[in-house]
Amino acid sequence: MKTNQVKQLNFSGAYIEAKYVENVENYYINNRTIAVNPQESDAYLKEANISIIPAFSSTILNDTVVKEAKSLLLLEVVETKNIGKIIFESQWDILGNLDPGFPKDVPLYKSPQDEAGIIEIDPYFMTRQSSKPDWKEQFSLKVNLWYAPSLSDCAIHNQHDFIEIHTQIFGKGRMQKFKEDDFGTLYEDLFMSEGYTTVLPFCQVHKHQKYTYPWHQYYADTDCIWMAIEYHPIKTSK
Repeated sequence: MKTNQVKQLNFSGAYIEAKYVENVENYYINNRTIAVNPQESDAYLKEANISIIPAFSSTILNDTVVKEAKSLLLLEVVETKNIGKIIFESQWDILGNLDPGFPKDVPLYKSPQDEAGIIEIDPYFMTRQSSKPDWKEQFSLKVNLWYAPSLSDCAIHNQHDFIEIHTQIFGKGRMQKFKEDDFGTLYEDLFMSEGYTTVLPFCQVHKHQKYTYPWHQYYADTDCIWMAIEYHPIKTSK
């Protein structure tokens, strides 16, 4: 593969420019950009002092060069005035219209989803069920944006057939864990500011590409935009 293969993601628009870059080598970041490393190997900046974007984490970059990375998700917020109007961009919709089982009175909006690419990771290492990567498995890396207004509970749930982490793009929010499907059973509150990624997935990995999650939700302290980063297993025979 050639170096610096760029794919513009389908939810790029007037407010957020989003792209996926593979085989990154000496790639210049001009403007303030959230850089997410979705790989299990570190990414390196080309600066006088060592600067690393660790596996499954993110940072905010500006006027710098990424020396080396397997791939990066790069999101630049290009306009903040009336940013809530992002929900009127192409193929955005309230989740209640997209999922018949989701309540229509929850103001949770979803962008179109894009498959960024195919990557190979050890899911047991990603969840820290293993202390080092020693298993390889292919995943389809799918990403999309979410929007919720301030003080929104975005619904407690515990079912996913993939591994997920989240990156805060705009505003401040939280990922929360609960003992039961009940707001009164909150036991972990993970605060998220712009540029932060939940490095450790909430799930546990089981055989035959099965995943179990605690009850969890996203909560928006302010008007928020965040990105879901989903690792969908490429199905294999049992």
